[in-house]
Amino acid sequence: MTAHLFTPTRNTAVPDPALNRPMGRLQVAAVDCDPVADSEPQALGVTYWFDAAPEGERYRAAVHFVGHRLGVEGIPGPRDSFTVSETVEHVPPGCGRIAITSRIVDIAPGEWRVTARLDDSGLSGPAFGRGEVSGSGATGFLPVLGVRAPGTHLGAWPALVGAGVAVALALQTRLAAHAHLPAGRVLLVSLLACLAGLLGARIYYIAQHEVRSLARPRALLGAGMCVQGFVISAVATATLAAIANRIPAGVFLNGTAPALLIGMCIGRLGCFFGGCCAGRPTASRWGVWSSDRRLGMRRIPTQLLESALCLALAAGAFAAGHSSAARPPGAVFVGAIASYILGRQLLLPLRDLPRTTSYGRLVATAVSATVVLAELVAVTFT
Repeated sequence: MTAHLFTPTRNTAVPDPALNRPMGRLQVAAVDCDPVADSEPQALGVTYWFDAAPEGERYRAAVHFVGHRLGVEGIPGPRDSFTVSETVEHVPPGCGRIAITSRIVDIAPGEWRVTARLDDSGLSGPAFGRGEVSGSGATGFLPVLGVRAPGTHLGAWPALVGAGVAVALALQTRLAAHAHLPAGRVLLVSLLACLAGLLGARIYYIAQHEVRSLARPRALLGAGMCVQGFVISAVATATLAAIANRIPAGVFLNGTAPALLIGMCIGRLGCFFGGCCAGRPTASRWGVWSSDRRLGMRRIPTQLLESALCLALAAGAFAAGHSSAARPPGAVFVGAIASYILGRQLLLPLRDLPRTTSYGRLVATAVSATVVLAELVAVTFT
C-alpha cells in the first residue's frame, strides 16, 4: 500500500507581485491501495504549500479550502461541497516553505475539485490575500490519510519502533548471557515488560493531555503514547518479574539500561519520520524541515536530539557496565535512566505540544537531577 500526493492540473509557481514571493501550490492526497480504496470512513486530504514572509515579526496566516464534488447528478446535497479553513497562528518569517494539510470528513466519496486561497493579512502592512489555486483528486481511506502528509512516511513509526524493540531485546539477551543470567527467562521477562510498557505509555499520554478520557476504556485504543510512561511501566514490571523468576534484579537492570536506550534511540527516528513529537517551528539555520502531520515546516528537530541523547547515554551505560569499578547492583541503570529523564525534561520545552500538568516537569527535573548528582558524587569518591 502506498500513498502519494497528486499534483494539480494547474501549476501555481507564478510570482505574487504584491509579496514578491511565489504563489501557493495545492495538492490532493491519493491512496493507491485497491483493497481499502472504497473502505469507510472516507475523507479528502488536501495540502497547500506557501512561502513564509522573508522578514519581519511572526504573523498569522489562514488557508481557505473550497471543494465541489464532480459528476453530481441533480441538485447537489450538503455532502457534495465543503468550506474549510486552516490557520497557522505564529508563522516565523524566513522559515521557508510551509505545507498545511487538512482532512475533510463527512463528505460524499468520489472525485472532487478543490480551490484554495491564502490569507496572510496578519503581516504588518497592507492586508491582502493570494489568488486562488485549484486541483482535483479523489477521497481515500481516512486512517491512511490521517498519517500521510508532506514530510511523513507511511508506516515509518511502527517499523522503526518495532525495529528498536527487536534490537533492544537482542542486545539485552546478549548482555544477559555475558553476565551469566538465564537468557531465556530474561527474554520472557522483557517481553512481558514491553507489553506493560505499551499500556503504561498510553495511560501516561492520556493523563498528560486527555485527562477526562481516563474514564473511557475505549480511549486507550486510539490514544497516543508517551515514552516516559513506557519506561516507568516496563521497568516496574521487569523488576518485579525478575525477582519472581529469581533473576538478580540489579544485574538484570544494569544490562537492560543500554538495550533500552538503544531501542529508544531507534524508536525516536520513527517519531521524526512518522510526524509525532514534533519540535517548535523555527527560522533558525539549525532547524530541520519536518511535519506534525498537519503543518510541515522548518522545526527544532526534538526527535533527533532525543535520539542522539539516548545513543550517548547507551554508550555510557555500556561502558560503565563493563568497567572494573565496583558499583552497587542496579547503579548503572539508575544513573542512565535518571540522566535520560533529566535530558528529556530539558528538551520538552522545545516541542510543539501543549502540556496540561503544571508541576510535573519541574518535579521530574528536580528528582532526576538529584539522582544524577548523587551518582556523580558516588563515582567520584568511590
